[in-house]
Amino acid sequence: MSRKNISDTKHWLRTARTISEALPFMRRYAGKTFVVKYGGHAMVDEELAALFASDIVLMKQVGVNPIVVHGGGPQIGRMLERLSVQTEFVDGLRVTDAKTVEVVEMVLSGTINKSIVSAINAAGGRAVGLSGKDGNLIQAQKLSRTTRDPDSNIEKVLDLGFVGEPSLIDPRVLTSLQESGLVPVIAPIGIGPKGETYNINADTAAGAIAAASGASRLLMLTDVVGVLDKDGELMPELNTGQVEALRQDGTIHGGMIPKLETCVKAVENGVEAAVILDGRLPHSMLLEIFTGGGIGTLVHR
Repeated sequence: MSRKNISDTKHWLRTARTISEALPFMRRYAGKTFVVKYGGHAMVDEELAALFASDIVLMKQVGVNPIVVHGGGPQIGRMLERLSVQTEFVDGLRVTDAKTVEVVEMVLSGTINKSIVSAINAAGGRAVGLSGKDGNLIQAQKLSRTTRDPDSNIEKVLDLGFVGEPSLIDPRVLTSLQESGLVPVIAPIGIGPKGETYNINADTAAGAIAAASGASRLLMLTDVVGVLDKDGELMPELNTGQVEALRQDGTIHGGMIPKLETCVKAVENGVEAAVILDGRLPHSMLLEIFTGGGIGTLVHR
């Protein structure tokens, strides 16, 4: 079945009304690894969070090996405010000094990570929380960014502090957990060559982990229905060449650009396909995987 541009989500809910109807699609992905980037509204809405946990459990039960990589920007912001730690953003990235990175690690690896683990376990699964520092899972380097002064046209390097990007992913700890029937839940904290702690964008971490673990799918849960064309209609699928063309003509812009860049990089590094999904829609992952037609925007080679 080809992917379709369906705006009526109730139709898709009806297509998945019985497990027997979904079985062919479940069997298709048995034994495959799916990396899920979890964040946005889906993570802060209690009802959606509970449904997400139950969906992860169902995926595991039918033979899919899910790996969850989560964000936590709003929660970090609230904690920094409570602790009266000043912070600023440059080009959408949080400048992370030594004090800030301690708070970031505490929130991501502590409160958020364990709440997701607890929710999956409460739904009948067996999840284990870890950060990229555990088992040297995410080895990182300082993120380098430059900007150009509009007046002098001189390029200068931005110092973002302890903001990093993956330099190497060691998936062995994930393999061990999966072989034990456990669901890894990963906080996007990396470790530098001298033991430094780095704050890593969750989208970037998820894409790198998907590529390193040989994932069949990278599922990016967002607060939009997918990639929209200039008429505001959902684009069901894109190849990597089309993504660049759409960026050049301005069809994709703003926060969608880095998300699609992550999808393209993952696909170019061996992931079968990446999908941008509406995390606000209940059971969006199941509708994407098990109904055959898909509901988001699928990116492939």
